[in-house]
Amino acid sequence: MTVQIVEIAGQKIAMIPVADYERLLDLAEDRADTLAAVAAEERRRAGEEYLPAEIVDRLLAGENPVRVWRKHRNMTLAELSGAAAITTGFLSDIERGKRRGSPALFRKLAEALRVSADDILPQD
Repeated sequence: MTVQIVEIAGQKIAMIPVADYERLLDLAEDRADTLAAVAAEERRRAGEEYLPAEIVDRLLAGENPVRVWRKHRNMTLAELSGAAAITTGFLSDIERGKRRGSPALFRKLAEALRVSADDILPQD
C-alpha cells in the first residue's frame, strides 16, 4: 500500500490510492459484520428467540398476530383458549377480527404464547 503523508493547516493527513481505501473499508465492514454475528450468537445462546422470515412476513402483511403466534407455537385453538380461560369460539372470533378482547385477556394470551402483549394487540 502506498501512503503519502501531507500536512494541511497543521494537520497531518494520510493519502492513499482509492483501491487501497476501498479495500480498507471492506475489511472494516467485514470486521463489523463478524462482531455483529458473534453478538447475535451470544444473544441466541442466552435464550433470545429468532423468528423465521415466514412469520415476520405474515405479521408484516397484516395477518392476525394471535393466530400467527399460536400457529408458530404449534398450539391449537383449544390449547390457547384454555390457557387464557376463554372459549374456543371467542378466541376464533378474536383471530378473525370479529371480536375484541380486553387488555387483561391479551396479557393472558401473550403469556401463553410467550410474547409481549404489544406483539399481539390489534393495530387500529
